This record gives sequence, C-alpha cells and structure tokens, in this order.
Amino acid sequence: MTRIDFHSNVPDKLLYACRLVRKARAANFNIVLRVDGKPLLDTLDQTLWTFSELDFLPHVTAGDPLAASTPIILTDNDDAELPHHQILINLSSTTPTYFARFERMFEIISGEDADKTAGRDRYRFYQQRGYPLTHFVAEPA
Repeated sequence: MTRIDFHSNVPDKLLYACRLVRKARAANFNIVLRVDGKPLLDTLDQTLWTFSELDFLPHVTAGDPLAASTPIILTDNDDAELPHHQILINLSSTTPTYFARFERMFEIISGEDADKTAGRDRYRFYQQRGYPLTHFVAEPA
C-alpha cells in the first residue's frame, strides 16, 4: 500500500520539490513529479536544471523515448505512461489516478487557501481508504 506524506505550508512548491528530488536521488530512488498543466511543467523542467549548480538531476517528460532510462519523470497528465513507480511527488491540485501504483507519494501543499482546501480534501480521500498518512509542516525559510 502506498505510503503518503503530506508536506504543508510550503512557501515555494517547486523549489521544495527540487530539494525532495535531490534527497531521493541521493538514495537512488526514481521519481515522478505530477503538476497541473504544461506551463507549470515547463517551469518545473527549468527549475530542476537551474536550482542548484552542484546537483545534476536528469529528467524528461513522460512519453519521452529516454523515459525508461531516466530517473526523474515529469508529467501533467493522468494518462501518461510512467516507467517508474517508487516515488510520486504530487504538486497538482487533484489526486493522481495512478497514485496507488507507487511505493510512496509526497503531497506538497502551499499556504494558499485554495491549495490548503484541496490538500485537506485529498487527505480525507486517502484517510477514508486506509492509506498510511504522515504530515509535516514546512519550517519558514
């Protein structure tokens, strides 16, 4: 059963996700990041390339010919073919339809009211289905 970690009150979801990705890659995990829409997908792509001069985080979008051999996959689509099922980082406002395929999922929730409300709804959804949940409140930067 998928273990789900909620990280709330996150000031910058993309930078926070990049730090999680860096940590997961250091432990040799494969990661899928789910976002809402192509503009955010493009921004996340750029952020992963530039957030740290010392870290190389190789990534491609779902469906890329190199996806199976690339440890980090980006998607904005619930119908995407995903070659990895270790860690899912959900930056979107909805529950990914495929989350149960993953060993572990991180739900990243900002301090914005709409994001907090959607996050609470997803928390209840997972809780009602018996998924193991943990909650971390991000420390102010």
